[in-house]
Amino acid sequence: MKKIVLSFAAICFLVTVKAQENIAPAPKQVQPVVITNATVHVGNGQVLNNATVVVTNGKISAIGSNVAAPANAKTINAQGKHVYPGLILSSTNLGLVEVNSVRASSDVREIGEMNPNVRSIIAYNTDSKVINTLRPNGILLASITPEGGMLSGQSSVVQLDAWNWEDAAVKIDNGVHFNVPSLMARPRGFGFGGGGRAGAAAETDPVKEGLDKIDEFKSFLRQAKAYSTVSKPEATNLKYEAVKGLFDKSKKLYIHATTVKQILVAIDIAKEFDLDAVIVGGEDSWQVADLLKQNNISVILSQPHALPILPDDDVDQPYKTAALLQKAGVLFAINDEDGQTRGRNLAFNAGTAAAYGLTKEQALAAITLNAAKILGVADKTGSLEVGKDANIVISEGDILDMKTNQVTTALIQGREINLDNKQTQLYEKYKRKYTGAF
Repeated sequence: MKKIVLSFAAICFLVTVKAQENIAPAPKQVQPVVITNATVHVGNGQVLNNATVVVTNGKISAIGSNVAAPANAKTINAQGKHVYPGLILSSTNLGLVEVNSVRASSDVREIGEMNPNVRSIIAYNTDSKVINTLRPNGILLASITPEGGMLSGQSSVVQLDAWNWEDAAVKIDNGVHFNVPSLMARPRGFGFGGGGRAGAAAETDPVKEGLDKIDEFKSFLRQAKAYSTVSKPEATNLKYEAVKGLFDKSKKLYIHATTVKQILVAIDIAKEFDLDAVIVGGEDSWQVADLLKQNNISVILSQPHALPILPDDDVDQPYKTAALLQKAGVLFAINDEDGQTRGRNLAFNAGTAAAYGLTKEQALAAITLNAAKILGVADKTGSLEVGKDANIVISEGDILDMKTNQVTTALIQGREINLDNKQTQLYEKYKRKYTGAF
């Protein structure tokens, strides 16, 4: 019986191996690359017509209309095409969750409420099949974010063509993630322990519970701040060590907050402890945009393709929020946290914002340069400028438009990457089966 079971397991393993796509990371750039005759969208609002981009040793070495190409360069003719910076997912569980409904494929959260020392980067799976489905939509970088508890842990920024997490890392442990409690009393539904059942426990007050948790978090920050002033502590505290960077602002506090109440709590915490804070979620941020601007707090709009959170809001309020933040002068990024699209609709979320008040270049900045600024990597990426990493996307049409977006070429750090993925391979496989095309 054991032999039969082992044989069956071996067959399953071989079938699984055969079923994997054979896509390897691109080798380091050795030959200069020149992109010519392109419409270049720099990412900072500028558009250069009939421009040339020169890439050398993984960096952008020249860009403009009158640029000389190196003699031994590979030339990519982008006549009639558009060139963009690589798009950036500002907050995602990419590489931490493979299939949302399969618990065994999820490594995104830890047990307990206070886990600032959890590092998402070391759990990041560069072999995730989801990663390759994002690159054909122009998404070349992402901030890998832990979830769960009150303090989830630390996020890191990665590029999406790597052998392992060390190769992928662009900025490690750039911020700590705090989830503001709900602070809203909601009616309890049938079957969830409502007060009508005999012997049911008394209803708790979620607002009081939330305020108690916020006080607990503030107490933690006070102790951590005191710990950070000690040059040689008697005993190392991993949780306090993990948040040291918050107090000298080498790390950011990413505060996950949705409603006005939660955002006001976030502003209060940022002011009290003098932290570099970013609101993640921010559905109601438009209502307190002036306060956010006054306190220099940025926003990551998690999911613009959604219904408003309150019944009194305009049904298209999520589409308009980006333009209202832009008008108030708040630095913001647009994201895609939909569990079904897994980030693939990032460009189209920005395209919707462009139809509701942003210009197209402002919408592009919200998924490139703005995102890079918020994540602390604007010195390396986010725009097409000399000296920055050559993270470049070439599309036959408008990258923000679902109908015309057709990415033909993508470079990460100057390396031309393979845009194939499991989905395209299955498409080709069954096209052959049903059409006979080879």
